[in-house]
Amino acid sequence: MKVKFFFILLLLTIYNIFKAQTASKDISLSEYSYGDLKTHFYELFHTDKVNESKIIAKYYLKKAKLEKDDKQIAEGYVLNHFSQDLPIALKYIDSIKVLAKNWDKKVYPARIYMLKGNLYFKFDNLKFAFENYLLGLKYAKENNNERQIAFTEINIAYLNNYIGKYAEAEKVFKFYLAHPTKLKEPEVAEIRQNLVNAYLKTNKLDSAKTLIDNGLKYTSKNKDVYNYHMYLFFKGAYYFKSGKYNESIKELKTCEKFFSINPNDLNMCSVFFILGKDYIALNKKDIAVQYYTKIDSIIAKRSNLFPELREIYTFLIDYYKETNDKEKQLYYIEKFLTIDRKLDAQFKYLTFEMPKKYDIPKFAKEKDNIIDDLKSRKMYLNLFLVLSIILVLFLTYLFYQSKKAEKKQKQIAHDLIVSIEKNNESKFVITGENNINVPIHNITQEKIDKAPKSLPEETIGFILKELENFETKEYFLKKGITLNSLAKTIKTNSTYLSDVINTHKGKNFATYLNDLRIDYALKRLVRDKKFRSYKLSVIADELGYNNEQAFSLAFKKKTSTTLTIYLKEIDKANT
Repeated sequence: MKVKFFFILLLLTIYNIFKAQTASKDISLSEYSYGDLKTHFYELFHTDKVNESKIIAKYYLKKAKLEKDDKQIAEGYVLNHFSQDLPIALKYIDSIKVLAKNWDKKVYPARIYMLKGNLYFKFDNLKFAFENYLLGLKYAKENNNERQIAFTEINIAYLNNYIGKYAEAEKVFKFYLAHPTKLKEPEVAEIRQNLVNAYLKTNKLDSAKTLIDNGLKYTSKNKDVYNYHMYLFFKGAYYFKSGKYNESIKELKTCEKFFSINPNDLNMCSVFFILGKDYIALNKKDIAVQYYTKIDSIIAKRSNLFPELREIYTFLIDYYKETNDKEKQLYYIEKFLTIDRKLDAQFKYLTFEMPKKYDIPKFAKEKDNIIDDLKSRKMYLNLFLVLSIILVLFLTYLFYQSKKAEKKQKQIAHDLIVSIEKNNESKFVITGENNINVPIHNITQEKIDKAPKSLPEETIGFILKELENFETKEYFLKKGITLNSLAKTIKTNSTYLSDVINTHKGKNFATYLNDLRIDYALKRLVRDKKFRSYKLSVIADELGYNNEQAFSLAFKKKTSTTLTIYLKEIDKANT
């Protein structure tokens, strides 16, 4: 029963709740802006000060009409419709519809149907409430108004709770508590309280207690007296569910005292209902009867019904049957039958229409979303598989090419080693990729003839002889050798030296120097086991390189195989 009571309070204030600022009813209303007036109105209305809120609503509408401000006139109609009977309240909403005919489609007409839905819910016409919520949801979705979508789905969740579909309602409440981006804090607080109620209905007492304790702490800290007592009511309901009836009565008595100051029939009914159940559990039926007859008096003045009335009237019928009070027994039987027919009609409609018009389309949409999601996943999976196959093939190709290159490099290294062993007594050089030059002989006229014709033969012969000396005495192993330093050593100029090397050796000075060093390394690594056992950095240093990286790069460039493979092939040949 608390569900329905509390939901109606929520629905009456759901659209324009603002955090209260400071205001006093003694201050002239003319000092307030429209925004201030709305804030003050909802502060009063939300705390059940209905008469005071009416004064503000009437002034708001009067002010807007005097200023001929259509949008504020519409807001004035909204404020005034809350406190009116159904026919007049509907006229106010219809007036808003006329004004808003050409207004922002992002807000209207969805807002009109949502207001009507809340109004019909308030006056217990759940069929019209549901149908207007559906229309509001339709337009909200068409205009992608996420805030309105949230409110209509929450309102429909309240209807689900009302007909006992607590699990469905709980899902919606939990979703919007987890995704509150389109909601304001007071609205989130309202949803949180309704989730507490859903937890109590489904006996999820631990979850309910956590929210109740947090709510009591928060409202106490912020001096929110009204909502503090709402959570205190939930605490009483929690104690009842836990079998702690005296603790429940203590909390609910405090709530009864508070709500009687600003009496709201629905809150009082909520308190009376749980108090009655406490006293029944304590076998104090006469006290329970007092509370349940108070509820009957309230219901006689209102049009609102709730499912728990069946339980209340059944108890009263049985009680007066036991006490042999035929008159009262008959009275409550008639009340029960009248209420049961109406509740049955509401339940049948909602139970049949809600799945057909809301749940099934919603599930169908979810099904479509799931199918689309699965298709997307399948597409991504297929793409992933294709890319994986391509990657595997590419890696296989790279592996194959690597093995092929390694095999080729091993063959090159093997051929180099064999060539060195065959020419063990000869001077030779490697020109690249397993090509071995003929042994070096004395300088001939043929070599001189290859030299640049611009240089004198004597100069060419001198330079070639000095280069032969440079090679045979292995001066190329010294560090820091440059074209200029070598030219200076052999007493010629760098231009002559460069021309002779380019013409006679067929390479520039840097390549010539590297080739000499690598030729030397190839032979010595094969012949000198001790040299082969040195660290690469030491070997590079002895060959005149600044570091092992420079040596390794020069070795690979010269031989087309790697130093590592060459050393492994030497070890293999010697085993």
